[in-house]
Amino acid sequence: LQLNVYNPLGQKVATLADGVQPAGEYRVSWDAAGLASGVYYITLTSGREHAVRKAVLLK
Repeated sequence: LQLNVYNPLGQKVATLADGVQPAGEYRVSWDAAGLASGVYYITLTSGREHAVRKAVLLK
């Protein structure tokens, strides 16, 4: 399982999770203190499954 955050240029700016997780619901925190306000993309990859969600960071 990998949970990453990318900026609009496609550069990875954070890794929120990386490793094996048992099935279930999880919460993660994202410390975006060093990042500017704007749009970011959160990607979740697990095996052959892949999902992307847009997030807007407002400071």
